[in-house]
Amino acid sequence: MTYHLRYQVLPGRDATALARYCVDHAIPEVVLFYGAEELHSGHPAGVGEDLWFEHIAQAKEVLDRYGIGTSLNPWITAGHTDRGRVQDLGFAPMVSPLGEVATTCASFACPVWREWVAGHYGRFARLGFRVLWVEDDFRYHNHEPLTWGGGFEPEMLTRFAALAGAEPTREELVAAITAGGPPHPWRALLRRTWREAQLEVLDAIRDAVAGRAVLGLMSSRLDVASIEGRDWGAVFERAEVHRPHFAPYNDVPGARLSYSLAMLELQRAIRPAGAEVAPEIENSPHTEWTKSDTQTWSEMVAARLSGADGMLLDLHPFVTGEPHRYPRIGELLDRSRPALDFTAGRDLETHGVGVPWWPDTAARVQGDGTIEGLIADPLRPADYLLPYGVPIRAGIAPVTALFGKVAWGLPDERVEELFSGGVLLDGHAALILTERGYGSLLGVRVEEVADRWTPSRLPYSMERIEDGGALLSVNLQPALARLTADPAAEVWTRVLTPRDEPWGDGRVAHVNALGGRVFTLAACAPERLARCDDGQALAQRAVRWLGGDFPMVTGGPHLMPQLARIGGRWRLAVVNGSADPARPVLSGVPEYAVTTLLAPLAEPRRADATDVELPHRGYLVTEWPA
Repeated sequence: MTYHLRYQVLPGRDATALARYCVDHAIPEVVLFYGAEELHSGHPAGVGEDLWFEHIAQAKEVLDRYGIGTSLNPWITAGHTDRGRVQDLGFAPMVSPLGEVATTCASFACPVWREWVAGHYGRFARLGFRVLWVEDDFRYHNHEPLTWGGGFEPEMLTRFAALAGAEPTREELVAAITAGGPPHPWRALLRRTWREAQLEVLDAIRDAVAGRAVLGLMSSRLDVASIEGRDWGAVFERAEVHRPHFAPYNDVPGARLSYSLAMLELQRAIRPAGAEVAPEIENSPHTEWTKSDTQTWSEMVAARLSGADGMLLDLHPFVTGEPHRYPRIGELLDRSRPALDFTAGRDLETHGVGVPWWPDTAARVQGDGTIEGLIADPLRPADYLLPYGVPIRAGIAPVTALFGKVAWGLPDERVEELFSGGVLLDGHAALILTERGYGSLLGVRVEEVADRWTPSRLPYSMERIEDGGALLSVNLQPALARLTADPAAEVWTRVLTPRDEPWGDGRVAHVNALGGRVFTLAACAPERLARCDDGQALAQRAVRWLGGDFPMVTGGPHLMPQLARIGGRWRLAVVNGSADPARPVLSGVPEYAVTTLLAPLAEPRRADATDVELPHRGYLVTEWPA
């Protein structure tokens, strides 16, 4: 297992202490930062660039003498955020959908900035690094203080006009691409404009470093990248190494591991097989006070279980001086290594409920008048299923979950494939598929989607399970689909008002004309349903009914599984996202399976799968022959 330490050596100091630290903690590579965060004064140029170049060259020379490999992480391409900085290099600034103008962040259409970024990478590549990283500011969204981000500057609108054969104002273009109803043709053309501009810059950077280093790409969320029109295949033709974002920057409840597990899994599907992968382990602000060692350890193990080759470690303060000032970080890395080595397994095939994603989904979503309204979050089924002990995998599978606006992205040519298997839908997806003409496959009629804050004489409140009569809350759902089941369908729950009056059908099972099975929930945000044991039992029962014959987990809240086949063996890894210890109950695992307990920051030890206490953020790893 390879640690890649992302580190900024302060100007005026040599890298000897850093090199010794790496030797002491078996860190084979340093990814050098410069001009980052507190030391960022804008795009480095002229004397400022010269000083950083000389400093980085000296740091690399020291690391070379100690046998430590090096990569380079220029902290800035287009620019992360203004934060009061002002650039005077002649870059055309980013402009937001609302017309806000950045003071440092540059337009991807600006020729002056393009020349700078290619020249900057080309110059530093001469120093001989293994990887030159392209920071995750290489995007249109998330450039504070701009609302949403950039891409609406005059230079970009000129490029758009050349494609569209029309010259709308910024206001007219924003209104058109975000309008409700069928997407305006300008939305696809703007996505193409943005995509082509971005790829041209990536080509220039790649050509500038060719023969000296390979490019590594840092990426952010898939749903927002879809709005930008990112072509992942084209991107990975240019960048050979991937840093997927997958974890929060500060302490969060263990239940949020569902986000991390799903982010890692879905990003596996967008990059080529065999690509080098190094997820980022980061805290921000960069101090030991921001994120616990236990959380950091659990995120590293999650990354390793997903097939990561290494870890990009962003743990030390950017103004740290020498790393030995933070001995606990070195201890964290040393104590984490046994679990990370144990969970090695690069070539894995994951199994579970399919969570599909299509990169062009945002081109098909019906808008609501805002850029944010084009977001279709692919992680929501995972947030519903993983904490209930149901494993997931990327893509369409024998059992697939399709929630919300992602249903707009389902290609027509994949509909028969999807609905010939098992499909789990939420109320919003059922409405979208009905509007697209596929309602006959669902077994339900969507009468309406009722918003929680719309006054109603009959507000939805709870579900009653038909088999047993137990009640579950739907009171906090932001919206609920009023479903009417077809006569041949089976109603599992019914939605009631606070006065116990019928409101609609809640969960409906249906075998369609293709022979596929469809299970529809009235909830439009199932991941936000009030969780309980009855809810878990219903979720697992639904997945089983849909055809899910794989292992699942009970025994406590937020026991989240990953099921994978690695070579000639199966592996079920269960992490405890609850702050309380739990005793997992594994269904579908053979008695002869071998089980190992990974407690945070401890050596792996053999365990009895039927009688083991799993601590907070610990992992239970069970393996058996395929």
